[in-house]
Amino acid sequence: MHTDLGRYLKARRGQVRPDDVGLPAHTPRRVPGLRREEVSMLAGVSVDYYARLEQGRERNPSPSVLDALSGVLCLDGHQRDYVFRLAGLTPAPVATPAPVPSQPLRDLLDTWAQTPAMVINRCLDVVAFNRLAGALHTDFERVDNLVRMTFLDPAGQRFYADWNSAAEACVATLRMALPYGAEADDVRKLVAETSDASASFQHLWGRHDVRGKTRDDKAFHHREVGDLVLAYHAFDVKDAPGHQLVVYHAAPGSPSAEKLQLLASLHADSEPVRDPRT
Repeated sequence: MHTDLGRYLKARRGQVRPDDVGLPAHTPRRVPGLRREEVSMLAGVSVDYYARLEQGRERNPSPSVLDALSGVLCLDGHQRDYVFRLAGLTPAPVATPAPVPSQPLRDLLDTWAQTPAMVINRCLDVVAFNRLAGALHTDFERVDNLVRMTFLDPAGQRFYADWNSAAEACVATLRMALPYGAEADDVRKLVAETSDASASFQHLWGRHDVRGKTRDDKAFHHREVGDLVLAYHAFDVKDAPGHQLVVYHAAPGSPSAEKLQLLASLHADSEPVRDPRT
């Protein structure tokens, strides 16, 4: 984990511009981003100490040091939480398989005939989805994991109108799972599998971006109903830690709302999927 912390700090250091932290931007630089000396000066730690952090040789960074580094490296709330977890300073879940969503929640998804909804875990496995979510993703060979669907299934390039943004968000969300002991091995296996098959994924994973899934608008191209713009909201599932309920909707009265209704009618007779992983 400390090696992951060092790699992340180094990656973030390379992404912060001098003028982001009040330093002169005209100073000649051999590489982009901040120098170690600048980070250590702004964070109030020695250069040697910060170098040991990046190299994974410092085992016990204090919360105050990580807070200072979070400010210097311009980390947002998700990224700060990620750094603390990598350092072992935020209690991690017990390394046991996360509980699956309850049957009542799965039944609830099935009642939303006009609303695509799915449940995902930290590894972005799709562990449940309703009929309309299946219809929305009907171009994919399997609705099983958002990383594989985005990078390994040819339908991903066609389905996401802005594939680059969708791919960046997907990788940044997956990285959020790395500090959790129960999922870390699964994440590393998924990263190895996807990196071997996709240079785009390998490049994005190397950027060390971290971003949680909350809400956003996404544009899709569906072969049956055409282009749609849907907003999504992600909610934590309280009785299944590590899972999120993702719900899509279109603006009322919009062309996308009409197309979503058409899609629902086209797939009204299809069977709901009880477990997409089987």
